[in-house]
Amino acid sequence: MGKKKLPASISLDLDDQWTYMKVHGDEGWEKFPSYLDVFLPVVLDKLDELEIKITFFIVGQDAAIEKNHVLLRSIIDRGHEVGNHSFHHESWLKTYSGEKIEEEIIKAEEAILTVTGKRTNMFRGPGFSWSYDLLQVLQKRNYIFDASILPTYISPLMRQYYFWNSKLSKEQKESRKELFGSYKEGFYPLKPYIWNFGNQQTLLEIPVTTMPFFKIPFHQSYLLYISNISLGLMKMYLRFSIFMCKITKTSPSYLLHPLDLIGKDHVPSLAFFPGMNIKSEKKLEIFEIAIQILKENFELLPMGEFTKTLSSIIKKIPIKS
Repeated sequence: MGKKKLPASISLDLDDQWTYMKVHGDEGWEKFPSYLDVFLPVVLDKLDELEIKITFFIVGQDAAIEKNHVLLRSIIDRGHEVGNHSFHHESWLKTYSGEKIEEEIIKAEEAILTVTGKRTNMFRGPGFSWSYDLLQVLQKRNYIFDASILPTYISPLMRQYYFWNSKLSKEQKESRKELFGSYKEGFYPLKPYIWNFGNQQTLLEIPVTTMPFFKIPFHQSYLLYISNISLGLMKMYLRFSIFMCKITKTSPSYLLHPLDLIGKDHVPSLAFFPGMNIKSEKKLEIFEIAIQILKENFELLPMGEFTKTLSSIIKKIPIKS
C-alpha cells in the first residue's frame, strides 16, 4: 500500500472585475462590471473534469446583485463550499473599527445566505487584509477559521509593484498603504495555528501557504508569472515548493483567483494585471498541470473538509490588545 498523502486545502477568492478596477483606481467600478457569467461556468466545468471540490470565497456585493444569483447558487449545486470575502472588498479592511468590520461581515453573510442557502463560517480578507479586531469579530460570530494571512517578507515589494502599475492618487495610495500586508507577516507560521483570546476563546488560522523557509509565494498567480518565462521553470518551482512542504510536513493551503484562469481575451479592461497577456485557453492548461502535480502529492480538499483533518493544533498565539 502506498504512503498516505498529506491533506491540502484549495480555495478561490471570487474577486469580480469591479473589485480589480476599484483597487486599481479605475473609473466605472461603481457600476459593478462583471465577468462571473464567463468565469464561473468555465471554472466549475474544469473542477468537475479534475474531480476536485474547493472553497469559493464570495464577495457580498456580488451576492447582492440579482443577476448573479443563479451563477453563485451553481457553486453549491456543483458540490463546492462557500466562504465570506467581505461585502465591499476593500483591501484596507484592517483600518476599519471593530464595529464597521462586524457590519461588513454580517452584510456579506446575509447576502451569501440569501443566494446559496448557506451561512458562511469561513473568512478570507480582501488583499490579505486582517486585524485583531477582525479576528475577534470572527470568533464572536462562530467562524471556524480565518484564512487572511499571507506569510511572506515580500509584501511591500508586491504593493509597490501594484502602485507602479495603477492610476491611484496620492490619497488613494495612502488608504491602500497596508495592501498585501507588511514584511512582518513573514514571521507568522505557515502551518495552521490557533489564535488564543483568553477565557477559552480561540480561532483557527489557516494561512495561505508560501514556500517553507524562503517564505515566497507559490500560489497559482505566481506560477502563471513564472510560466511566462518558462513552463519548465514553473513546474520546477512548484515541485520544489511541494518538496519543501513535504519535508517540513506542511499541508498547503493553495490559493486561486479568477484571473488565474481567464485572460484579456475575456476581460480586456484588466489587461494591466500581471499575466493577462496569457490567453484563457493557455491559463486553463497551466492550471490543469499545476493541479495534477498537486494531486500527485496531496489529497486536495475544500477548506471546511481540510479543517476536519487537523486533529491537533499545537501552536497558540495570544491576541494583542
